[in-house]
Amino acid sequence: MTRESAGEKVALIGSGNWGTVISKIIARNVTKHNEFQQEVKMWVFEETINGRKLTELINEKHENVKYLPGITIPENVKAVPDLLEVVRDATVLVICIPHQFVHNVCDQLKGKIDPKVKAISLIKGVETDDKGIRPISHVISESLQISVCSLSGANIANEIADENFSETTIGFNVREEGELFKKLFETKYFRVGIINDVVGVELCGALKNVIAIGAGIVDGLKLGENTKAAIIRMGFLEMKKFMRKFYGGIKEETFFESCGIADVIATCYGGRNRKVAESFVTSGKPFDQLEKELLQGQKLQGTLTVKEINRILSREGLNDEFKLFTTIYRIAFEGLPPKTIIKDII
Repeated sequence: MTRESAGEKVALIGSGNWGTVISKIIARNVTKHNEFQQEVKMWVFEETINGRKLTELINEKHENVKYLPGITIPENVKAVPDLLEVVRDATVLVICIPHQFVHNVCDQLKGKIDPKVKAISLIKGVETDDKGIRPISHVISESLQISVCSLSGANIANEIADENFSETTIGFNVREEGELFKKLFETKYFRVGIINDVVGVELCGALKNVIAIGAGIVDGLKLGENTKAAIIRMGFLEMKKFMRKFYGGIKEETFFESCGIADVIATCYGGRNRKVAESFVTSGKPFDQLEKELLQGQKLQGTLTVKEINRILSREGLNDEFKLFTTIYRIAFEGLPPKTIIKDII
């Protein structure tokens, strides 16, 4: 039996900025470890770029010309527009799509994958229902009846594409799965820590985007680094409090992994949510318009997350206990003046 037919077969669902960066990492790693087959199929939502299909351009140029221009993708990555072809016979799913698309993707995959498939979610978002907040790993696991790990960290995609050193965190329920995914993702410049806390890793990755919106508002108001540090600290405490109030079993050490405080810091200084929130203040334009103007097809996760959080806080009568999260929501969606980010939380 050859390497081409033996071992774990990896399928990558998603090809945006972060997904394309990840394709570069895992495509190299599958050639280094005998556990994996060497081809990585990557699902691409088909688009037309200057009259050419995006999948054709990726496969021809070995570069995602729309979402990660200038970065070479290994030749063992095959861009495919058909989701079911990508997952056919796959034993490992790497899921890296905006969280608002998860239900549609899962609906297409139901009954089409083996229940023994191991999956990992790189999605930084949550959703809410009548029972409360639901991590995306739970949505995927319940929909597809498979085991799902999570990956999150201080991971600004373009910096990792340039191979600048960074760390990330993988949350697992089964240690063997965490160790397998560590092999799939770790490189000399991308250090992976693993922890038995799927939900904690995942919720940190979602909620830090709300803090980043607050940091961007401070930047837009030009209130300085002391104010920004105060907002980051308050936001970090509200993040911890929110996670512990609505989910048991969150480990304290998770908050001090890359997925926790490190990701909060990185996102509040260099992430897309901070960038768009700053422009929200300086331009006066709404977030949905700025998303289209500034992100070149990428999605803004933080605004969706802050809506979902506020829905829960309002329903539970907890807005006064989470003053910063509530104020950020009101500034973003209810017309509250940005300068009240300080006045309303003191």
